[in-house]
Amino acid sequence: MGIEIILKIAGIGILIAVVNQVLKYTGKEELTTFTTLAGVAIVLLMVLDLVSELFSSVSSLFNLY
Repeated sequence: MGIEIILKIAGIGILIAVVNQVLKYTGKEELTTFTTLAGVAIVLLMVLDLVSELFSSVSSLFNLY
């Protein structure tokens, strides 16, 4: 689980960078901000899911409810 999440985040970053370059080339610079924000939101949701799993595992480790 450790390396695959890093690779997913890197893949999303590369994809967003390519999309931004294509949009700049076609003259739609105003859309690059939205694609960057969409990429950040996707990665943030992935990280929040991992943090949720971390809290639940720590809670079960210490028998907290």
